[in-house]
Amino acid sequence: PRKMADDRDTIVKRAKLAEQAERYDDMSNFMKTCVKDHSHKKLSVEERNLLSVAYKNVVGARRSSWRVISSIEQKGDTDRKKEMAGTYKKKIDAELKEICQDVLELLDEFLITKDPGKESEVFYLKMKGDYYRYIAEVSEEKDRADPKQPR
Repeated sequence: PRKMADDRDTIVKRAKLAEQAERYDDMSNFMKTCVKDHSHKKLSVEERNLLSVAYKNVVGARRSSWRVISSIEQKGDTDRKKEMAGTYKKKIDAELKEICQDVLELLDEFLITKDPGKESEVFYLKMKGDYYRYIAEVSEEKDRADPKQPR
C-alpha cells in the first residue's frame, strides 16, 4: 500500500533543507513532487522560486560539466582521449536533456495553464525559454530544429 502523499508544507520544507545542504537533485525532486502531487493548487511565489533555483542548479552543474568535457574533447592530445571525452560528453548531454524535458513537462502540463496570473505566466514562459536554450546549447546542428526529437 502506497503511503499518503506528504502534505505540501512538508515537501517544501524538505526542498528548503535540500537547498541548504546544496543537494539540488534532491531539491528538484521535492519540488517536482510538490508540483505533481498538489497540481490542484498553484505555486506560491516562494515555491515557484524554489522550483526555479532547484532546476537551475541541477542543470547548471551539467552545463558546466558539458563545457569542460567539450573543451577536453576539442583539445584532446590523443585520439583515445578525444574519444573518451566524446563518449562522456554524450552521457552528460543525455542527462542534461532529460532534466530539461522534465522541467518543460512540468511547465506545460502543470504550471503554465493552471496559473492564469500574468506575473507567473511570464515567469514560467521565461523558464521554458531558458530550458529550450539549454537543450539547444548541447544539441548538434542537425538536431536543433526540434529539441523534442530523441537523438
